[in-house]
Amino acid sequence: MAFTVPITSVLSGATPRQLGYWRRPTARGAAPLLVPAAKREGRYLYSWADVVALRSIVYLRQEKSLHKIRKAVATLQDLESADWEHLAEYKLVRTAQTIIVLTPKGDMLDLERAPGTVFDEVLMEDVLDTFETRSGQLVPALRRPRPYLTVHPQILAGYPVIADSRVPFHLVATLADDGMDAAEIVEIYPSIDARGIPDAQYFARQVAAAA
Repeated sequence: MAFTVPITSVLSGATPRQLGYWRRPTARGAAPLLVPAAKREGRYLYSWADVVALRSIVYLRQEKSLHKIRKAVATLQDLESADWEHLAEYKLVRTAQTIIVLTPKGDMLDLERAPGTVFDEVLMEDVLDTFETRSGQLVPALRRPRPYLTVHPQILAGYPVIADSRVPFHLVATLADDGMDAAEIVEIYPSIDARGIPDAQYFARQVAAAA
Protein backbone atom coordinates (compact mmCIF):
# COMPACT_ATOMS: atom_id res chain seq x y z
CA MET A 1 0.00 0.00 0.00
CA ALA A 2 1.33 3.43 -0.97
CA PHE A 3 0.76 6.95 0.31
CA THR A 4 -1.32 9.45 -1.67
CA VAL A 5 -0.12 13.05 -1.91
CA PRO A 6 -2.45 14.30 0.90
CA ILE A 7 -1.37 11.55 3.33
CA THR A 8 2.28 12.12 2.38
CA SER A 9 1.82 15.83 3.05
CA VAL A 10 0.43 15.28 6.55
CA LEU A 11 3.05 12.69 7.54
CA SER A 12 6.06 14.49 6.06
CA GLY A 13 5.26 18.13 6.78
CA ALA A 14 5.73 19.05 3.10
CA THR A 15 2.85 20.87 1.44
CA PRO A 16 1.35 19.40 -1.77
CA ARG A 17 2.86 22.37 -3.61
CA GLN A 18 6.32 21.58 -2.23
CA LEU A 19 5.94 17.92 -3.18
CA GLY A 20 5.13 18.96 -6.73
CA TYR A 21 8.08 21.36 -6.86
CA TRP A 22 10.51 18.76 -5.53
CA ARG A 23 9.37 16.23 -8.15
CA ARG A 24 10.56 18.48 -10.97
CA PRO A 25 14.06 19.37 -12.24
CA THR A 26 15.09 22.94 -11.50
CA ALA A 27 15.22 25.67 -14.12
CA ARG A 28 19.01 25.31 -14.05
CA GLY A 29 18.81 21.63 -14.87
CA ALA A 30 19.39 20.15 -11.41
CA ALA A 31 17.77 16.77 -10.84
CA PRO A 32 14.48 16.50 -8.92
CA LEU A 33 14.95 16.37 -5.18
CA LEU A 34 12.65 13.37 -4.78
CA VAL A 35 10.49 11.55 -7.32
CA PRO A 36 7.88 9.28 -5.69
CA ALA A 37 7.99 5.50 -5.91
CA ALA A 38 5.05 5.12 -8.29
CA LYS A 39 2.35 6.79 -10.34
CA ARG A 40 -1.06 5.24 -10.92
CA GLU A 41 -3.90 6.67 -13.02
CA GLY A 42 -2.17 10.03 -13.05
CA ARG A 43 -1.72 10.17 -9.27
CA TYR A 44 1.67 10.12 -7.58
CA LEU A 45 2.09 7.50 -4.86
CA TYR A 46 4.84 7.73 -2.26
CA SER A 47 6.47 4.84 -0.41
CA TRP A 48 7.40 4.59 3.27
CA ALA A 49 11.00 5.35 2.29
CA ASP A 50 9.84 8.41 0.35
CA VAL A 51 8.00 9.78 3.40
CA VAL A 52 11.03 9.25 5.66
CA ALA A 53 13.26 11.01 3.13
CA LEU A 54 10.80 13.89 2.78
CA ARG A 55 10.72 14.36 6.55
CA SER A 56 14.51 14.67 6.46
CA ILE A 57 14.22 17.38 3.82
CA VAL A 58 11.51 19.28 5.72
CA TYR A 59 13.52 18.97 8.92
CA LEU A 60 16.67 20.34 7.28
CA ARG A 61 14.68 23.08 5.57
CA GLN A 62 14.10 24.83 8.90
CA GLU A 63 17.70 26.08 8.88
CA LYS A 64 19.08 25.32 5.43
CA SER A 65 18.11 26.74 2.05
CA LEU A 66 16.59 24.40 -0.53
CA HIS A 67 19.58 25.06 -2.77
CA LYS A 68 21.96 23.82 -0.06
CA ILE A 69 19.82 20.75 0.55
CA ARG A 70 19.72 19.88 -3.16
CA LYS A 71 23.49 20.32 -3.32
CA ALA A 72 24.00 18.15 -0.21
CA VAL A 73 21.81 15.35 -1.61
CA ALA A 74 23.66 15.49 -4.94
CA THR A 75 26.98 15.33 -3.07
CA LEU A 76 25.74 12.34 -1.08
CA GLN A 77 24.69 10.53 -4.25
CA ASP A 78 28.16 11.11 -5.70
CA LEU A 79 29.97 9.99 -2.53
CA GLU A 80 27.77 6.90 -2.17
CA SER A 81 27.32 6.11 -5.87
CA ALA A 82 28.36 2.48 -5.43
CA ASP A 83 25.88 1.82 -2.61
CA TRP A 84 23.09 4.34 -3.29
CA GLU A 85 19.52 3.01 -3.11
CA HIS A 86 17.29 5.66 -1.52
CA LEU A 87 17.70 8.87 0.49
CA ALA A 88 15.69 7.25 3.31
CA GLU A 89 18.63 4.92 3.99
CA TYR A 90 20.63 7.94 5.17
CA LYS A 91 20.03 9.92 8.35
CA LEU A 92 20.53 13.64 7.78
CA VAL A 93 21.13 16.21 10.51
CA ARG A 94 21.59 19.96 10.38
CA THR A 95 24.10 21.93 12.39
CA ALA A 96 24.83 25.65 12.40
CA GLN A 97 27.82 25.08 10.12
CA THR A 98 26.92 22.17 7.86
CA ILE A 99 24.73 19.21 6.93
CA ILE A 100 25.90 15.82 8.18
CA VAL A 101 24.71 12.37 7.14
CA LEU A 102 24.89 9.01 8.87
CA THR A 103 25.32 6.36 6.18
CA PRO A 104 23.94 2.79 6.38
CA LYS A 105 27.52 1.65 7.07
CA GLY A 106 27.71 3.89 10.14
CA ASP A 107 30.00 6.57 8.67
CA MET A 108 29.20 10.23 9.39
CA LEU A 109 30.01 12.48 6.45
CA ASP A 110 30.05 16.24 6.01
CA LEU A 111 27.96 17.16 2.94
CA GLU A 112 28.25 20.95 2.94
CA ARG A 113 31.26 22.59 4.58
CA ALA A 114 33.91 19.96 3.80
CA PRO A 115 32.18 17.34 1.61
CA GLY A 116 33.33 13.80 2.31
CA THR A 117 34.96 14.50 5.67
CA VAL A 118 34.30 11.63 8.09
CA PHE A 119 33.26 12.52 11.65
CA ASP A 120 33.94 10.26 14.61
CA GLU A 121 30.96 11.40 16.69
CA VAL A 122 28.09 13.87 16.33
CA LEU A 123 24.70 14.39 17.96
CA MET A 124 22.09 12.95 15.58
CA GLU A 125 18.53 14.29 15.85
CA ASP A 126 15.70 11.94 14.98
CA VAL A 127 13.55 13.29 12.17
CA LEU A 128 10.93 10.64 12.94
CA ASP A 129 9.93 12.49 16.13
CA THR A 130 7.54 15.45 16.29
CA PHE A 131 9.08 18.73 15.14
CA GLU A 132 7.88 22.23 14.28
CA THR A 133 8.49 24.00 10.98
CA ARG A 134 9.46 27.66 10.64
CA SER A 135 5.84 28.49 9.81
CA GLY A 136 4.69 27.00 13.11
CA GLN A 137 3.27 23.79 11.62
CA LEU A 138 3.64 20.80 13.93
CA VAL A 139 4.76 17.74 11.98
CA PRO A 140 3.48 14.65 13.82
CA ALA A 141 5.72 11.81 14.93
CA LEU A 142 5.82 9.43 11.98
CA ARG A 143 5.45 6.18 13.91
CA ARG A 144 2.50 7.52 15.96
CA PRO A 145 0.89 10.54 14.29
CA ARG A 146 -1.99 10.37 16.78
CA PRO A 147 -2.12 8.62 20.22
CA TYR A 148 -4.16 5.72 18.80
CA LEU A 149 -2.83 5.68 15.24
CA THR A 150 0.39 3.95 14.21
CA VAL A 151 2.54 3.89 11.08
CA HIS A 152 4.89 0.94 10.61
CA PRO A 153 6.59 -0.12 7.36
CA GLN A 154 5.77 -3.79 8.02
CA ILE A 155 2.04 -3.18 8.57
CA LEU A 156 0.19 -2.41 5.34
CA ALA A 157 3.47 -1.02 3.96
CA GLY A 158 3.32 1.86 6.43
CA TYR A 159 -0.27 2.97 5.83
CA PRO A 160 -1.72 4.62 8.99
CA VAL A 161 -3.78 2.14 11.02
CA ILE A 162 -5.57 2.04 14.36
CA ALA A 163 -2.97 1.18 17.02
CA ASP A 164 -2.42 -2.54 17.67
CA SER A 165 -4.45 -3.51 14.60
CA ARG A 166 -4.22 -3.72 10.82
CA VAL A 167 -7.32 -1.61 10.26
CA PRO A 168 -6.70 1.45 8.02
CA PHE A 169 -7.67 4.77 9.59
CA HIS A 170 -9.90 5.82 6.67
CA LEU A 171 -12.24 2.82 7.03
CA VAL A 172 -12.94 3.68 10.65
CA ALA A 173 -13.20 7.41 9.99
CA THR A 174 -15.71 6.85 7.18
CA LEU A 175 -17.97 4.70 9.36
CA ALA A 176 -17.84 7.23 12.21
CA ASP A 177 -18.53 10.15 9.87
CA ASP A 178 -21.53 8.25 8.50
CA GLY A 179 -23.04 8.23 11.99
CA MET A 180 -22.12 4.77 13.21
CA ASP A 181 -21.40 4.74 16.95
CA ALA A 182 -18.24 3.38 18.55
CA ALA A 183 -19.81 0.11 19.69
CA GLU A 184 -21.00 -0.69 16.18
CA ILE A 185 -17.62 0.09 14.67
CA VAL A 186 -15.81 -2.09 17.22
CA GLU A 187 -18.26 -4.89 16.43
CA ILE A 188 -17.19 -4.69 12.79
CA TYR A 189 -13.49 -4.34 13.66
CA PRO A 190 -13.04 -6.07 17.05
CA SER A 191 -9.25 -5.64 16.95
CA ILE A 192 -9.44 -1.85 17.35
CA ASP A 193 -9.56 0.27 20.48
CA ALA A 194 -12.62 2.54 20.46
CA ARG A 195 -10.37 5.41 21.53
CA GLY A 196 -8.78 5.25 18.10
CA ILE A 197 -12.00 6.30 16.37
CA PRO A 198 -11.75 10.06 17.05
CA ASP A 199 -8.06 9.90 16.17
CA ALA A 200 -8.95 8.31 12.83
CA GLN A 201 -11.48 11.08 12.19
CA TYR A 202 -8.99 13.80 13.15
CA PHE A 203 -6.31 12.40 10.87
CA ALA A 204 -8.81 11.99 8.03
CA ARG A 205 -9.70 15.69 8.37
CA GLN A 206 -6.00 16.60 8.19
CA VAL A 207 -5.63 14.53 5.02
CA ALA A 208 -8.75 16.08 3.49
CA ALA A 209 -7.42 19.58 4.26
CA ALA A 210 -4.18 18.74 2.43
CA ALA A 211 -5.99 17.40 -0.64
